[in-house]
Amino acid sequence: MRKTPAGPRFTPRLRAAFVAVAIAAISGTTIAGTPASAAPGGGTTQFRGVNWADPRDNYANDPVVLSGLSLSDSYAQTYAKASRVISAFRANLGANTVRLPINPYTVNGSYWKSYRGVIDAATARGFKVIVSYWEGTGAQKDGFIDDEATFWPMWDTVVKTYQHNPLVYFEPMNEPHGYTDAQWADIAAKWLATYPSVPRDRVFVSGAGYNDHVTSVCADPRLKGTYLSLHHYGFWKDYATYDQWVADLKERIGNCASRTVADEFGAPMTTGLDYDKPAPDNNYINFIQADTDTFRRLKMGSVYWPGLRTDDIYSMQKLIGDAARPWLATTNQSGADRLAWGWGRGKPVQP
Repeated sequence: MRKTPAGPRFTPRLRAAFVAVAIAAISGTTIAGTPASAAPGGGTTQFRGVNWADPRDNYANDPVVLSGLSLSDSYAQTYAKASRVISAFRANLGANTVRLPINPYTVNGSYWKSYRGVIDAATARGFKVIVSYWEGTGAQKDGFIDDEATFWPMWDTVVKTYQHNPLVYFEPMNEPHGYTDAQWADIAAKWLATYPSVPRDRVFVSGAGYNDHVTSVCADPRLKGTYLSLHHYGFWKDYATYDQWVADLKERIGNCASRTVADEFGAPMTTGLDYDKPAPDNNYINFIQADTDTFRRLKMGSVYWPGLRTDDIYSMQKLIGDAARPWLATTNQSGADRLAWGWGRGKPVQP
């Protein structure tokens, strides 16, 4: 989850053949299960997704445990629960992508056997999965890789496990704000050189800083052929108009929209805001409308933060039903409308 530099954010949708075609259209896969993806440089609208997060946020000095899951869950239990959550993301929002956190505690230890159930359940349902490394919390939360001695073995395991699954995408690090733009580009280039068997069009290179601009990584020829991930949040400004938010977003993207996915953006969803109507005095409504209009206009994919995170006012979904058989409910239909609009569906804002 995106944090402000000063501290945490608010704690802070005829029969089998027709059904198969419909599911394929929503999921972004062919009926045979192959990814219907465009190469970087040709647009990123195939990524229509949400983040699924740990209730504590994804910065952790222990395994990340996603909302609705338990550290004690077996692989089978994790797979079963994740299958339902992923199905709910599709049913409620029309999503076809989920972004998931990892860290060395999750991958290098015993929990990896269970956590794989989330990735396996998602890809079995035709979802694209973006796997992203998150640093630790406390003193570790400084925008640097916590420990390269555990970082690279973590990626060795993840790449070995999923390099042949075309639905799994790799994001070497979330929000590398401790590094200069040049230092971060060096690390991203090192990741690509370390894993040459991974196709570049299955790598998301984070924008520099808090993933807050992609212009520098876009310009680096060593990173050619990768996707770029951008984060954008309304709380970065106390107030901006719709036009100001559009300009702010475009400046961070530069001429790189054809390779860029906004794999985090979000705003309050549980406070009753109506994102379907203009409200020029409201910063968050301006922000969400500006971002989703711009994503649609630039044919950019987006991955909302968060699709699910317990007790987060930004969460687009909430858990309902039995804990062993979870389902989801939408917290703000107007927010879901705007998400769909950014993905190229739905209706524009009504005056």
